[in-house]
Amino acid sequence: MIAVAANFADPKENLKVLDIAPGARVADFGAGSGAYSFAAAALVGREGKVYAVEVQKELVDTLASAAIEQGFSNIEAFWGDLNRVGGSHIAEASIDAVIISNILFQSEDKLSIAQEALRILKPGGTALVIDWSGSFGGLGPSAAAVVNATQGKSLFIEAGFKLVEECNAGAQHWGIIMRKP
Repeated sequence: MIAVAANFADPKENLKVLDIAPGARVADFGAGSGAYSFAAAALVGREGKVYAVEVQKELVDTLASAAIEQGFSNIEAFWGDLNRVGGSHIAEASIDAVIISNILFQSEDKLSIAQEALRILKPGGTALVIDWSGSFGGLGPSAAAVVNATQGKSLFIEAGFKLVEECNAGAQHWGIIMRKP
């Protein structure tokens, strides 16, 4: 197992396991406030691109503005429905890596997220999947909503991925790296 971060989930540390190269094209599913998008944008550089897909429309504008303020011209933030295949609006087989952090527990259709990640990844592309390992007394999702690592692996394998590695994504999270064959 690769050690990623011993504390709360740290995007910069967690992305090290993906070996994102300058010029890469990365999708951040459920981009939220952009923590993973900004970390990925720094790695891909000016030649690369980060597609920040977010279902909450008000966060899309906030993220786009923050990217400009922080000098990231390589982030494209837009609305997408990850609960359906094709909902990211990203072209098929066009992405080198997908980041899926803290969205499985709140998804209506978890398998569609995995299928959409597989659809947009180039052959050999990787997905970093991170989610809460527990409820932690209300810090994380409700206990009923928690998707554990075993369930996460099964879900992505069912979608067609191959498991590469498990990784420690912080004290309250689990992480896996999956590859598109």
